[in-house]
Parts: sequence; structure tokens; C-alpha cells
Amino acid sequence: MAVKGGTSKRSRAKWALGSFASFVLGVALWDFVAQMLARNSLLGAVALALTAGAVLALLGLALREVAGFARLARIDGLRRGAAAVGHDLRAARAVVAGLRRLTAARPDLAAGRARLDARAPEVLDADALLALAETELLAPLDDLARREVEAAARQVAMVTALVPLALADVATALWANLRMIRRIAELYGGRSGGLSSLRLLREVFAHLAATGALAVGDDLIQSVAGGGLVSKLSRRFGEGMVNAALTARVGVAVIEVCRPLPFAARPRPRVTALVTRAVAGLFGDQP
Repeated sequence: MAVKGGTSKRSRAKWALGSFASFVLGVALWDFVAQMLARNSLLGAVALALTAGAVLALLGLALREVAGFARLARIDGLRRGAAAVGHDLRAARAVVAGLRRLTAARPDLAAGRARLDARAPEVLDADALLALAETELLAPLDDLARREVEAAARQVAMVTALVPLALADVATALWANLRMIRRIAELYGGRSGGLSSLRLLREVFAHLAATGALAVGDDLIQSVAGGGLVSKLSRRFGEGMVNAALTARVGVAVIEVCRPLPFAARPRPRVTALVTRAVAGLFGDQP
């Protein structure tokens, strides 16, 4: 209850500060337009038109951000609901219905939705129903997300190995990771604007911080060790392998944050497999 109370107080404080800032900005704009009208009718008309255009643009951006936050909240709600289903078939059906609505606009999932609609009424087990929805609706998206991670890791490895310019690998890794995060979010239905993208980045890094110890102790350390082995043959290529492994680790975290359901029926992507396929793609062959 204390946490909810603190969250409510922060929300009220944000609303109050936002309302005050909007009021001050509105008064300032009104005074500006009034002064221009008093000085010259033509200047006043131009100022009024520009102000109206700016206000409309700000409203459009605000609506986009609200929609982005709403989409992220829907995905978070589905993931929390799936984790809390247990053996409640009614709750599982509600989660599946929400997932179907989230993916309703994707024509490439039409066949999966049809199979889900045909088989779901026959499933009387909550776990089996969620597994069916995960297989039919999320499996194609998982494959696309995996390809995005592999492409980003491949690009980072290639630039690190071939471009000797200082900070080129850092800039490439940053750009590739940001683009990967945005594309994976769009794949799972979490298209976002600027502020909602910052929230998504915060969630991804929080997830990395929460699971970092396990990742370093298991999957990531294998890729880094492989990079160290390759670095004996080529230092730059070894650095590329390490950077590709780090990019793949970020990609796995993004998938887990943006995916509407936790991994259950399908295996969680592994950094080593992603890096292996990414590096194989450099030579035109993927396992």
C-alpha cells in the first residue's frame, strides 16, 4: 500500500507540474500573439498562424507519446497477466484474447490467428492455451526479432573488424543497438515515440542489470571467451566478436522486455547461438 501511495503522490505531482508549465506557456504565447497584433495586424496574423501550428504539432507529439505509453502498458499487462495465470483457465483466455487484439493488425499472423481460433475452444488447460497462443502468434515474431539481433550483431562485428577508425566501433554499436531496440519493439506491437522510447531503454537496462550476473556466468562468457580465442588470430576480429556478443545480449534483453508473453513453450534465445549465426552470415552461410 505504501508503494501505491508513493506512486499516486508522484503522479499527482507530475500532473500539477505539467499543468503549471502548460498554463505558463499558454499565457506567454497569448501575450506574444496579443503584442504582435497590437503592433501590426499582418505580424499578428503570422504570429497567430505559427503559434497555432506549433500547438497542433505539440498536441500531435503528445498524442503519439500517450499512444506509445499505452502500447507499452498493454504489453506489460499481458506479460504480468500471463505470469499470474496459474491454473485459471478464464484468466488464460483473457490473456490470449488480449494478445490476439494486440496482433490483430498484422496480416502475416492471419493464419496463426485462424489456427488459434479453431483450436482454442478445445483447450481446457491454462498452460496449454498459453502455449498454443505463444506458438501460433509469437513464434513468427520471435524469428523476426532473432534476425534483427543477428543483423545488428553482424554489423557491429564487421565494422569493428574492418574499420580501424577510433570510436567508429562505439558509434556503430550505439546506432545499431538503438535501431535494433526500436525495430524489435515495433515487431511485438510496442511502437513508441521519444519519451516512451526512453522508458523502453530504461526497462531494457534495468533488465540487463537484474540478469547480468547470470548472463556473464552462463551464456555471455562463452561468446566472450570465443572472441578471446579468435583474437589470438586477429585482434580486431576478436574485438568484433566481443562487441557482437554484447549487442546480442542487449537484443535478448529487448526481446524479453518487449515480448507480450514470457518464454514457456518456446526456448529463450541464447547469445552464443545468435552470435554464431551472425558471424556465419558474414561468410554468406547461416546454420
